[in-house]
Amino acid sequence: MIHSVPICLPHLVSHTSRSGGSILLTIHTLNCGSLCPMVPSVIAPAMVCHCLLIEGPGGLILVDTGLGTQDLLHPMRRLTPLFLLAAHPRLSPEETAIARIRALGHDPGDVRDIALTHLDLDHAGGISDFPEATIHLHRAEHEAMVGGDLRYRRAQWAHGPRWALHEPDGERWMGFEAVHPLPGCDDVLLVPLQGHTAGHSGVAIRTGSGWLLHAGDAFFHHRQLLPEPSAPPGLALFQRLSDHDPGRRRHNQARLRELALAPDSAVRIVCAHDPVYLEGGA
Repeated sequence: MIHSVPICLPHLVSHTSRSGGSILLTIHTLNCGSLCPMVPSVIAPAMVCHCLLIEGPGGLILVDTGLGTQDLLHPMRRLTPLFLLAAHPRLSPEETAIARIRALGHDPGDVRDIALTHLDLDHAGGISDFPEATIHLHRAEHEAMVGGDLRYRRAQWAHGPRWALHEPDGERWMGFEAVHPLPGCDDVLLVPLQGHTAGHSGVAIRTGSGWLLHAGDAFFHHRQLLPEPSAPPGLALFQRLSDHDPGRRRHNQARLRELALAPDSAVRIVCAHDPVYLEGGA
């Protein structure tokens, strides 16, 4: 049975981060793809593709891209029949990142950088809508893609994007190693969180009160960051089946949980598909 995605899913949320009394960055939270998984009672009644748009002094930075316009035009080729059946995406033009950015009054051509958590089709589908942007990615993720990993949809980057590959070395941040800032923006960091894919990363953004960490698919459900972690059984099964390295994913998820539960933590952690984070919860 196919279920409709609830219309109450939030579309746009924005908040402004401040530091030292001056506005540094404005962060917009975007839903760039509503999903209603098959068998919602054991997976989730509704899921989202949670992206971020960052307004900075040097232009716009997009964190993940959700589903793009070409995915909607060519879903069988770019999204696969299995994804269409299992995830049942809404495929709404209004939910693409390029449409969201226009709705905020911005020119999509002002997106100069895209930081990808990884290259799965529901995260990288929109990069072809921003052909002039530089795509920031962990080198291990790019190597898995060029090596022919079948989980990736090469049609999504057939336009020949400009890649900026982040090396497996760097600084330490909140207990995580090999962290790199985006060039020209020390307030946005690529944080390696491998396991779900070979080069999966999180993206950390400095806010007035600390940091916002978009952890991509390092976890799928807000209850996985609780002291006694859990998730809907179907979602937990899908997570295990889709992991490149389950042990490494569990290790990094445990580190995220420790960070989230620390009484003095100044890091708010969100994931890509749990709609509770679009509502400002958890």
